[in-house]
Amino acid sequence: MSRDRIELGKSGEESAADFLKTKGYRILFSNYKNKLGEIDIIAKDKDAICFIEVKTRLTDRFGLPQEAVSYIKQRQISKAALAFLKDKKLLDKKARFDVVSVIYAGGEPRIDLIQNAFELDKSFTY
Repeated sequence: MSRDRIELGKSGEESAADFLKTKGYRILFSNYKNKLGEIDIIAKDKDAICFIEVKTRLTDRFGLPQEAVSYIKQRQISKAALAFLKDKKLLDKKARFDVVSVIYAGGEPRIDLIQNAFELDKSFTY
């Protein structure tokens, strides 16, 4: 992965975190990693623990950023999220998966939040 793409991703995640804070989210972890995967942002929104994938692009010419959250990526995030909830003894808490789309086209980022972007795969159980 090129340095420019890494920097773009970092900028997108920072912009997403700032945006989420304005929406009342409380950021708990950024770039959380465990043996099953990585989650860009874990935050609390009211009574829900939110696992947030951030997708950043310079343009939407090749599709919207959120369209890049494939089924395989959703499964990876779900596995990491379940491990997080189990590790932190939070399996009884309400949780959801959100996606934040960030497009840097002409200066200020255009940010979209998709709450409940996908559901936990029913094949995962603890």
